[in-house]
Amino acid sequence: MLFGDCGGILLRPGPDCQVPFAPRPATAVRRPYTPAAVAPTPFQLAGPRPLVGYLDLPDDPAPAPVVVLCCGFKGFAEWGFFPPLAALLAERGLVAVRFHYRDTGMRLGDAVVTDLEAFRRQTITGELEDTRAVLDALPELAPGRIDTARLALYGHSRGGAVALLAAAGLEDDGERCGGPALRALVTWSSISHFDRVSAEELRQWRETGTWTAVNARTGQRLPIGLELVDDLETNRQRLDPLKAAARRSVPWLVVHGERDETVPIAEGEALAAAAAPPVERLRIAGGDHAFGVKTPFAGPNPQLIEALNATQRWLLRWLRG
Repeated sequence: MLFGDCGGILLRPGPDCQVPFAPRPATAVRRPYTPAAVAPTPFQLAGPRPLVGYLDLPDDPAPAPVVVLCCGFKGFAEWGFFPPLAALLAERGLVAVRFHYRDTGMRLGDAVVTDLEAFRRQTITGELEDTRAVLDALPELAPGRIDTARLALYGHSRGGAVALLAAAGLEDDGERCGGPALRALVTWSSISHFDRVSAEELRQWRETGTWTAVNARTGQRLPIGLELVDDLETNRQRLDPLKAAARRSVPWLVVHGERDETVPIAEGEALAAAAAPPVERLRIAGGDHAFGVKTPFAGPNPQLIEALNATQRWLLRWLRG
């Protein structure tokens, strides 16, 4: 691919409180996942290709800190652990915003890509622009409910690199023109570079004009045009996750599974090593690329719970201060 305690902090059951996810005994029967009681609110941003997503709001109507969630390659707002992650953040008093990039080629509720031409035209620059469009629209998505002065970014896989690049860009903008300050960043299973194909595959891509990705979940063959190659070659310095890691200063939690079969943990280690402080890294023992999660989400497991616990602690630490 080119491409708890009863204060609600830990996912541990206590005698007087309930938590969304708690470790099951090894012999327990896995029960179906029950979605959050409060349904998320869909939204749409206008444009030649509308940008769609969901808001997960806390019960308290007061302005709350906000976390914008960036999905990975072939990911979408309803993919895997995104709905339970968003519900957990709302349970903890944070607004969660998850969205489809315009190049996802999917509408809300779609299980497969329905607009192959949109998917074909994908670029990293386009996904960064979509992320920035969501950030700029935050005050309008839920008037009076979102405290945009307490903002965090989260990303998984390729979305981790997009979130990192967006974080570095926000800090650059803030230094130049007093833009909004970012309070925290979390990445899971993030790539450290966008060069995901061999030289021979790239030659064939250029020759045919198309590289085809196969979605293991759906079996769809998904075409990607030369726009992605041209974007990365034209903007190689700007779209360098390792350079963005060194440039950003927002507190960053780097989470990676030790058995990631898609993005080797060495890439997470490289990001953390390149990062300016403050940064913390978390290696999830036994964790694969998606921490054992499939779509649709069937329930938690120890690796996912460890990642969720660390993520909510990090976000609450930096967003509630």
